[in-house]
Amino acid sequence: MTLKAGTILEGTIINITNFGAFVDVEGKTGLVHISEVADSFVKDIKDFLKEQDKVKVKVLSVDDNGKISLSIKQASVPKKSSKPVDIDWGKNSKPKQGGADFEDRISKFLKDSEERFQDLKRHQEAKGRGGYRKNSN
Repeated sequence: MTLKAGTILEGTIINITNFGAFVDVEGKTGLVHISEVADSFVKDIKDFLKEQDKVKVKVLSVDDNGKISLSIKQASVPKKSSKPVDIDWGKNSKPKQGGADFEDRISKFLKDSEERFQDLKRHQEAKGRGGYRKNSN
């Protein structure tokens, strides 16, 4: 079988470096870059792989010079369901905050906001008129 992009095969790890792992696939050697080992961050590749491990790999590319780029994480990604999720937009869900719906919460927010704004305005007016003076006792 010729190696082509998108093919998923099984291979054997033959060498591990700090930047990736070399994998023997069908008698040819390809590289799994460290960023293609796992979905999570890989600081030390040896925490995930060791030589002679059998791994499933996906062929990412084969360039003109015969260099083969492989991925372990893309080979193990489960296929997403093609069935769309059904959402009933007409259904009223129960409100999360103490029984108040969105309109009640927004009204309360506006009222609180207006009260705070009025307090701030009074404070600034008093300050501008010299409302804060030291006692001259």
